Amino acid sequence: MNINSFPETKREILKTLKAVGSASIATIQPKLNITGEALRQHLIQLKHEGFVERKSKKNRDSSGGRPAKQYYLTSEGEHLFPKNYDQLTVEIIDTVADNLGQEALLRILETMTKARIKKWEPQLQGLSLNERVDALKGFYLQDDAFMEIEESGNAICFIEHNCPFLNVAMKRPALCSVTVSSLTQLLGYKVERTERFQNGDGRCVFRILLDQPIDKDSCPFTLEE
Repeated sequence: MNINSFPETKREILKTLKAVGSASIATIQPKLNITGEALRQHLIQLKHEGFVERKSKKNRDSSGGRPAKQYYLTSEGEHLFPKNYDQLTVEIIDTVADNLGQEALLRILETMTKARIKKWEPQLQGLSLNERVDALKGFYLQDDAFMEIEESGNAICFIEHNCPFLNVAMKRPALCSVTVSSLTQLLGYKVERTERFQNGDGRCVFRILLDQPIDKDSCPFTLEE
């Protein structure tokens, strides 16, 4: 969802709050072609949806009275507006590689892999292979509705239709090695990526090779071929 997903009136309210930071209804209303009551109702709806929050702001004078209610965008509201995180991530990756060398980048990716393994290992203790595979459907996003599992001969396939890091991964596919290495060590079998978004396949397929068990203690992080 982005700012353009909203009806015009709500969109203008959100844009106004983005421009002013935080403001009361009395401050916002003159900037919009709606009544104060209509504005209040829209703000209540936006607050219920999690895009706007309200706080009391103390009066600066000594006249007393009730503090004015100030409305502002929540973190969810801020993310409705364009952000350029993907480009920043790519720049960080390139800066590390250019200034510290490819070995430093490799160590960072290895550290990311270890962090994912540390997170997931306790959740997989005592589970069968099929149970571990099913649990790992949420490897990127918990309960990802777009992740499928298929059995094919001596392999089980994770089929990923919705990569949350797609824009970065398309430009720097080395990041995908983190997923391959993590799944390999968590499942105890060699994992290879046989289809790739980067190749125009429209999905990534991570194939768990059941006829190629690995020793997790002697399976270092490696980049995909």
